[in-house]
Amino acid sequence: MKIEKIQVLRGPNIWSITRKKLIQMRLNLEEVEHQPTNKIEGFRDRIEALLPSLISHRCSEGTVGGFFKRVEMGTWMGHVIEHIALEIQTLAGMDVGFGRTRETKTPGTYNVVFNYIEEKAGVYAAEESVKIAQCLIDGTEYDIHACIQKLKEIRERERLGPSTGSIVEEAASRRIPWIRLGKNSLVQLGYGINQQRFQATITGNTSSIAVDIACNKELTKKMLEDAAIPVPSGDLVMDEEGLQGVVRKIGYPLVLKPLDGNHGKGASINVKDYETALTGLQHAQQYSRKVIVEKYITGFDFRVLVINHKMVAAARRVPAHIVGDGELNIRQLIDKENLDPRRGYGHENVLTEIDVDKDTNELLEKLGYTLETVPQKGEIVYLKSTANLSTGGTSIDVTDMIHPENVQMAERISRIIGLDVCGIDIMAENLTQPLKESGGAILEVNAAPGFRMHLAPSEGLPRNVAAPVVDMLYPPGKEFRIPIIALTGTNGKTTTTRLLAHIVKNNGKRVGFTTSDGIYIQNTLLEKGDTTGPMSAEFILKDPTVEFAVLETARGGILRSGLGFGTCDIGVLTNIKEDHLGISDIHNLKDLTRVKRVVLDSVKKDGWCVLNADDEYSMRIKDDLHSKVALFSLDENNPHIRKFAKEGKITCVYEEGFVTIKKGEWKIRIERVKNIPITMEGKARFMIANVLAASLAAYVYGFEIPNIALALTTFIPSAQLTPGRLNVFKFKNFKVMIDFAHNPAGYEAIEDYLKNVESNKKIGIISGVGDRRDSDIRECGKIAARMFDHIIIRNEKHLRGRTEEEINGLIIEGIHSVEKSVSYEIIPKEIDALKHSMSLAEEGTFITALSDVINNAIEIVQEYQAKELQDE
Repeated sequence: MKIEKIQVLRGPNIWSITRKKLIQMRLNLEEVEHQPTNKIEGFRDRIEALLPSLISHRCSEGTVGGFFKRVEMGTWMGHVIEHIALEIQTLAGMDVGFGRTRETKTPGTYNVVFNYIEEKAGVYAAEESVKIAQCLIDGTEYDIHACIQKLKEIRERERLGPSTGSIVEEAASRRIPWIRLGKNSLVQLGYGINQQRFQATITGNTSSIAVDIACNKELTKKMLEDAAIPVPSGDLVMDEEGLQGVVRKIGYPLVLKPLDGNHGKGASINVKDYETALTGLQHAQQYSRKVIVEKYITGFDFRVLVINHKMVAAARRVPAHIVGDGELNIRQLIDKENLDPRRGYGHENVLTEIDVDKDTNELLEKLGYTLETVPQKGEIVYLKSTANLSTGGTSIDVTDMIHPENVQMAERISRIIGLDVCGIDIMAENLTQPLKESGGAILEVNAAPGFRMHLAPSEGLPRNVAAPVVDMLYPPGKEFRIPIIALTGTNGKTTTTRLLAHIVKNNGKRVGFTTSDGIYIQNTLLEKGDTTGPMSAEFILKDPTVEFAVLETARGGILRSGLGFGTCDIGVLTNIKEDHLGISDIHNLKDLTRVKRVVLDSVKKDGWCVLNADDEYSMRIKDDLHSKVALFSLDENNPHIRKFAKEGKITCVYEEGFVTIKKGEWKIRIERVKNIPITMEGKARFMIANVLAASLAAYVYGFEIPNIALALTTFIPSAQLTPGRLNVFKFKNFKVMIDFAHNPAGYEAIEDYLKNVESNKKIGIISGVGDRRDSDIRECGKIAARMFDHIIIRNEKHLRGRTEEEINGLIIEGIHSVEKSVSYEIIPKEIDALKHSMSLAEEGTFITALSDVINNAIEIVQEYQAKELQDE
């Protein structure tokens, strides 16, 4: 078996709109294609022995053990690999269950699709599932435990922490989109100008001064003490002399902790003699030169969480420990404790496994114990000096037991320090009494407090402490999205995108848009190139200045990674024509429609799908969409338009020289087509179609008719504003037009336009693209022969596996198929072809360069224009 390609889909895709995170593995089964599972001796027994938990997979049988039944009856290895990939992820603590396996048009080659939680774990699962299947076929050993452990390690390395993850989950439950910024825990909620950022539990609104105060334990203590908040007596020391002074002043027991420490690192507690205190000072100074030495307060360790200055949860924290039974030693008791199903690797479960480290050994040494010591029955042996859950500690929820005075005090502390998310560490016998009565004290105030102890306490009620964070970032009525119009189709996408962006901008919105030319905010080009994929969409959605997004969305990005957004307000489908067929398992227009409709399926239920009523394949899906549908057409009498009119629905048509919105039979004329520059005075019908699509999308979004009309009449086609879209350059005796047309439908649109262009001679510069079908390349040659008097064939830069001779031969076959005398010649380089065409130009010649490298062609022509002006 051979893995030909692994793709990571991160957004809505051809397999699922809702399951955005999918691995798509293209797998060639090779000789295994002829070995279904029932033909492989012992396969059923081996797979059940290796992965007995697969019994829970119901498969198409719909019952427990359904997958094993399919294996026994005989199923293909791609299907088996799909289930293995899902199960090994689940066993590693990433519960996944969606999968599909479909044979491609290439016999024996399958697309194996399954969902993932962590991207790198999903890719690893894809690769290992094939290895596992091969071992099962061959009857060789495979270390499944090592595989699961590796997946766990990848998961822990890549995943968001429990606090960050809980906020993301809460936001997602409210349909707030999120984007991970970088590889750490920095996350963006929402889009564009409405975004909010947070990292761990520090939000974009958290005061940096407050964080500095909280990180400075000495300053925190002084501010609280000055505000009559109970804190332990003590001082800051930097050397042994300072330590001696504090010991004389406050006596024992003591706590020593580094000034800049966190998570209990470098801390020593309940120190009762000077020798231990000196060792504690040296230990703390490994983390910070300055060390806090203060009175040890007896009692229990509590954490109170305050969000947006409201107390939301409280927990009692207990350090990792074991309870003796009089029989097992400490090492055995730790192993037994780690068997608790609530404990797991890293953050996978409610509790973390207890490991033996330096802290553990030091605590045992103080007791005179080793790991081989057998504690007495009922004896509690603490294994960590701090109660952090990440080191195996446990938590008990006490939220409902906290005294109102303590609640008020905690909320007051959050305001004194200035933290919007604030963790307050308290040592006290209980929180049911006011601290002044129980003798407790505030030990620390924490910025970025962990949520895990509250989200999943080992005892007591779990608290959804992520909810108040999201409430704080997005209070009722605050918008978290920006409007998104997504455009797809075969031809006309870029022009329609630019026209819509112009309409949006002229309505006072700061617009970000992506095209096949580049990424723009307003009209400023920020990134050059074909930017019609998900990464470019995300670029716009991450920009905090953008108020409105208009996103050209091409098939390549959808197939490669899915959409770069979850939902959009309006989806526009310009048309579905033959282009790039035979690539990535897209062989016909039905396949292509399946790709393009991903954009339409992502439209919100109360949003709009804008479809071309003149396009057959667009009309095939109009009744199968879950959102509202509006149609546009160059023909007012198009049967789909007439049907929509009878039903009182919205359409946009070209009628009697006008761009007109129809609501049922009621007409609202937007503007006369001759007044819309991009239509070339109405001569370019395909441009009129683009205007209809943009006008209809703008109207259903809610823009006013006068504003749409003004934008249409001020959108002037040019090499700067619409590069490669009917760019006409005037010379003294001839004209040159540059256009991006590159497929038969595009050529036919140019042919329709050229019928309205008066010219003594029409010269065309064309090329064939290597990844088109033979029939497409021939068809382009045939259409070129119909519309030009002389053809110059140049070589396309993107040969994509073909030779120049092969492509040119197909073009020439197309030219010869027309019953018309057309001259042609081959000039390989585009620069030479353009220069030569202009040298052939006579009075009234019209040259059309159909170019894939628009910028180069435009620069050459503009240089000639400048030279002609200088010569004059």
